[in-house]
Amino acid sequence: MVEAQKNIRTMQGKVLSNKMDKTVTVLVERRVKHPVVGKVIKLSNKFHAHDEKNEIGEGDLVEIAESKPMSKTKTWVVTKVLSKAPQVN
Repeated sequence: MVEAQKNIRTMQGKVLSNKMDKTVTVLVERRVKHPVVGKVIKLSNKFHAHDEKNEIGEGDLVEIAESKPMSKTKTWVVTKVLSKAPQVN
């Protein structure tokens, strides 16, 4: 019997805030062509994502994946860190 592969939505974004415990706020930007004007515009959404180890900092580029709801606003989980933000001394 072949098991069906689940399609899990994933997105990439920049971490805006890590002030909450085990939660980060991720800004996901996408470029879309305006249907009437034809100009390419940037649309953005903010998502709360689960960070189990509290290891992600502000400015990091991360990949998030959809999961079951963990709270009222948190339905995403951080799957990997794509790049760390440069440290300012």
